[in-house]
Amino acid sequence: MASDLALPLFVLLFLFLLPTPCSSWQPADDGDASVSRSVFPMDGDVAWVVQVSDLHISTYNPERAAELALLGTALRAIRPHLLLVTGDITDAKNQQRTSSRQDEYEWVTYKKTIDAIVGQGGIDKSRIFDIRGNHDTYGVPYRGGKLDFFSTYSVNSQFKRLNTISSILLQGDRSYQFLGIDDTMSVGIRFPANLFGHSTDKRIEAVNSELQYWTNHSNVPVTKVVFGHFPMSFTASSEKGQRYESVFARQSISAYLCGHLHAKVSKQLWRYHEIRTTEDHKSSFWEWELGDWKDSRLIRILAIDGGAVSFIDHTLKQALQTSILITYPTDSRSMNMLDSEKWSMRNDINVLIFSHQVIRNVSARVFDSHSEFKIVEEIPLQLVASTSAHRPLFHARWNAENYRSSSATRYWLQVFVLDSHGVKISSEQRPFSVEGKMAIPTSPWTNYLLFEVQWEDMYQVLLWSNLAFTIALLFIPKLLYHFVRRSSSYQRWSVSILSSPIQQRKAYFWLVWFLMEGTRSKPFWSSMVIYVLWLIEMPWFWGHATSENGEIAQMYLSGWSVPVHDGGLMGNKVSNPDVLVITLPFLYLVVVPVIVLIYGLFAEKAIVFLRHRRRIVYSADSSNMHAESSSLLPVAPRALLMKFSDKMVSMMIQFCGSWTRRALLLTCLITAAIHLKLCSKLMSAYGIVPVVLSPPLTWIPLLLLGGAAYCTVLHVD
Repeated sequence: MASDLALPLFVLLFLFLLPTPCSSWQPADDGDASVSRSVFPMDGDVAWVVQVSDLHISTYNPERAAELALLGTALRAIRPHLLLVTGDITDAKNQQRTSSRQDEYEWVTYKKTIDAIVGQGGIDKSRIFDIRGNHDTYGVPYRGGKLDFFSTYSVNSQFKRLNTISSILLQGDRSYQFLGIDDTMSVGIRFPANLFGHSTDKRIEAVNSELQYWTNHSNVPVTKVVFGHFPMSFTASSEKGQRYESVFARQSISAYLCGHLHAKVSKQLWRYHEIRTTEDHKSSFWEWELGDWKDSRLIRILAIDGGAVSFIDHTLKQALQTSILITYPTDSRSMNMLDSEKWSMRNDINVLIFSHQVIRNVSARVFDSHSEFKIVEEIPLQLVASTSAHRPLFHARWNAENYRSSSATRYWLQVFVLDSHGVKISSEQRPFSVEGKMAIPTSPWTNYLLFEVQWEDMYQVLLWSNLAFTIALLFIPKLLYHFVRRSSSYQRWSVSILSSPIQQRKAYFWLVWFLMEGTRSKPFWSSMVIYVLWLIEMPWFWGHATSENGEIAQMYLSGWSVPVHDGGLMGNKVSNPDVLVITLPFLYLVVVPVIVLIYGLFAEKAIVFLRHRRRIVYSADSSNMHAESSSLLPVAPRALLMKFSDKMVSMMIQFCGSWTRRALLLTCLITAAIHLKLCSKLMSAYGIVPVVLSPPLTWIPLLLLGGAAYCTVLHVD
């Protein structure tokens, strides 16, 4: 008895002493906190930039690059101060989208496309800033290597701006800082385990220092906007648990711009971050995600007007006509000034109008939503004189005091434009608050799930809840059975449960009996325990993690262990929490079902055995075997089976057993199919041979299910 209890107690102690599976981090390289600085002049205190994200230029979808000509045409009308390309420049996938690799042709296409855009749009190439996305690092073993085409063909590479932090300052009557952050993995794991941005302590400190630098070295107010590829919800914490949000709040940035999630998820994702920086002070900033160019052809025009940040998104399915961007007052739902202490009421309306046509007339109308949207005031706007030929800013004075209100959405503003061809265009109506009040709309649950849930933390919750459930499923019934079996009444108790009507027993009686019966087979229970321990601490499978023909790496629950240049293995794991796309489906859809099904097969065998002993339903008369087999099989296959020997039919009936067993076997087949589907995707992603030759992932679940199905066949004489 003591020896039976020793194994589960030893294993529980071993589990307690195991390190946390998610405690490893990507090592930082030497350049992960380097900064490049660029300074450009601007006229006045209004600046605007264009953002485009997730181009996914692909060998197999040439129209994505070809249609960027529309962006060049749009830039000729917009004439932005900057063009920001926020990651996923190339697609880096095969035609079936099952495997990833860097394709030099895609990068050559990108370079040629940018050159064409510069020619069409008239933008200074040095004012284009591009950063990596996760697709741009698929299969790039290390920065600066032969597969790192970003370092050869990107705009930043052409201007020697291959730093992970790009600091850009627009200087005029005010200063506007744009800070780009490259948080892609320095070791580019291939799809699918390359999903998150990975910050480091050094980089976060460098971002904090750079945001503070221009504040200390500027004689005018500085408005700060940060851009990157990954949303904050898909950016992992640093080694010491630091995060960008606290730095952004402390440095009073206005907004963080990103991409990554694509418009299929949501055309526009907004998030309002409010963070306590001191005991009695909160600071806040906006996070605005832009949908993709890949399928949606989206671009964003973002403007800063005296510190107020606003934007408008356009779908370039055709050439840009006329774009109206109200730069002040800003939309009270998603763009208002966030620091109320710095808020000052302004008696003006500013509008940027981008068009290929000459603008003849511009007017603004104010509507009162409390009076059925009646027009309160109509105000003509005039073009602001400027030394720049491309400053389409229209301005009007008004009395802002007239629009004070306790509601942030009472008054709405709409701008109407007439061009030289007689075409009338109007902006969308949007609410404003001259006092800077906010009315943040409720987000749909999909937006909340993707943009506001911190997926690094959610992975921990989902992972540990699964592991805790699995360990409890293995050990609690085993320990309970160990103490119950001391009593000789266990068999009588089991028989009494099975022989009594179901309604006379509560559900937990059946559950307890089911779990205890499942743990009675020492070989299978021990095998499952060893397997779960292996998954927690040992490699799951082997594969080409960093390139199609690269070194073989090992994937653990805590990430990939990748060979370094001298042939050794990294001490730290990379691609954590990115591996959640592999680990969670396997744990939830394969490991837990396998354990439950094995329990079910052994419990079903016990049911049949105990009921047979009591002669409740079945008769041991061998003469009834043929009739019984006929009744258990469909009519159509019955004639076919008559051609086989009685022994073959008897063996099939014994293996399939009752309808309960058939249902369990069918569920086993479904689980095996799901498992093979997951394995086939990993074979496509990381190489067929190494994944096939990885028993922990590929073969053990199938062997456990097959062995349990065979060993639970009941041979009744």
